Amino acid sequence: MDDWIDYYDSTHTIYASKRHRDLHFEVIARDIIGYIASPDAVVLDYSCGEALSAARVAEACAKLILAEPAPGVRGRLIARFAPNTRIRVRSLDDLRHMAERSVDLAVMNSVAQYMTPDELDVALAVIRRVLKPGGRLVLGDILRPEVGMGRDVLALLRFAASHGFFKDALYGLASTALSDYRQLRSRIGLQRYSEAEMLAKLAAAGFSATRAPKNIGHNPWRMTFVARHAF
Repeated sequence: MDDWIDYYDSTHTIYASKRHRDLHFEVIARDIIGYIASPDAVVLDYSCGEALSAARVAEACAKLILAEPAPGVRGRLIARFAPNTRIRVRSLDDLRHMAERSVDLAVMNSVAQYMTPDELDVALAVIRRVLKPGGRLVLGDILRPEVGMGRDVLALLRFAASHGFFKDALYGLASTALSDYRQLRSRIGLQRYSEAEMLAKLAAAGFSATRAPKNIGHNPWRMTFVARHAF
């Protein structure tokens, strides 16, 4: 995962435009809010990225913990949300020292594909430790083995067409084809799981899980799972 952390900590071109970037985070925030059961909830966003719409999520809960491994991104999060008393920014290492059973909802969205299976197991163990027995883990944007890059492209173009940045998306796709992201994706690859494989992985980590009817974000060909303590 370190190579991907370095990539996202750099000046990358993963978004086609500012509008694409802003809408991306707005949609994710909207979907996360849909999983918040109570305004008193403590929410953990694991490997949150830039989390530009985190203030919206924080309005729907009592405390939002933004955990981010990339130091540059983490610094920007601290600066961006310093005035917001409901938001706390942490490193992933900080989570190991959090109080057990202190989180009502944990979200890990569009992260598992960048982890090795062993790294994901470690993350699931950390999350399970801090999650309350009645709390939920939402694991989103899981890539499926039978779905290739073409569907990712189609999902982006549909999203762009419906939100007014189609031309930017076309330019962005052309740029991405020549970018460090494409080279890194080709060299390292992205981790993919079938529905059965992810359910089995969550069960082995001590969770009882089901696949959600809708994925977090704009890509309908990826999967989201909702998990609770199995025992």
